[in-house]
Amino acid sequence: MNTNQHADYTLLIRIGLNSFSYAVAGQGRLLVLKENLELTELTHPSDSNKMLSAGYNQYIVGVPYTDFTLVPASLFNLEKVADFARFLDVKRNEKVFSQPLDADNQVIFKANTALVDVVAEKYGINSIVFTPKGWVKLIATNNPADNQVYLNVEGNKAEFVNFKEGKLRFYNSFAFEVPDELAYFATLVASELQLQPGDVTLVLSGSISPDDENGIRLDRFFGKLVLNNLRALALPEQTTSHDILTLTALSLCGSSVAI
Repeated sequence: MNTNQHADYTLLIRIGLNSFSYAVAGQGRLLVLKENLELTELTHPSDSNKMLSAGYNQYIVGVPYTDFTLVPASLFNLEKVADFARFLDVKRNEKVFSQPLDADNQVIFKANTALVDVVAEKYGINSIVFTPKGWVKLIATNNPADNQVYLNVEGNKAEFVNFKEGKLRFYNSFAFEVPDELAYFATLVASELQLQPGDVTLVLSGSISPDDENGIRLDRFFGKLVLNNLRALALPEQTTSHDILTLTALSLCGSSVAI
C-alpha cells in the first residue's frame, strides 16, 4: 500500500487495556493489519507503524470502556444523558460518550480520560466509538438464530450477545481469569436468556477457539461451539476472520457523541 495515496482509506484502531491493533481498509477490503502493539506506538509510532500518522478519509477508534449502560431508543433524550450517566458512577478521570448501538438501543459508556485525550488529539474526539458496536451490527445483519449466543474474548474479557427474532436481546461483558469462570458466566447468560445450555450454539470470536482450554471447558456445557466466520471486510488469503472480527467490524461504525 502506498501511504501517499491513503486519503481514500479508513484507519481502524481497537485499543485494549495494555495493547492495541490497527487496520487500514479501503473499497471494502482489509489492506493492512498490525496486531498487539504497545500503547506507546499510539503517541510515538515507530517507522514500521508510520501509517498511524498518515491522513485518512476516516478514523474509527474503539476504546476500552470502563462501564456502560443501554437505554431504549424510545426513552432516550440527549438532554437527559447526564441523568443516565449517573448509573455509571463516573469518576473524575473518566469521560462519558453516547451513541446509537442499533435502531432500538442507545449506549452510554465511559472511558479513561487520559486515553481519550490521546486519541482525541491525534484522530479527533468523534473518531471514538463503542468497540462492540460493529461486531453487534455485523451479527444483526446476518440473521442470528434465537438459540445462538455470540461470545467474543479479548484477553480476560468475555462479551456475550444474543438476538431474538432479529432484535438485540442481550449484551453484556464479564472479566474472567480461568476457564471455569468463563463457563460460569456463559451458563449464567444462558440462564438469564431462559435457554438450556445444551440447546445453545456458542459462536466464538477473538482469542478463543473450540480447541483451546476455554473452548474445551465450554464444550462440556453447551450443545455446539463454532467459530464466527462472518466478515466485515474482504480479507487477504490465509487471513482468518474470527480472531480480528471486532477490529474489522469497526468499519461498520459511526462516531460517538462526547458529553
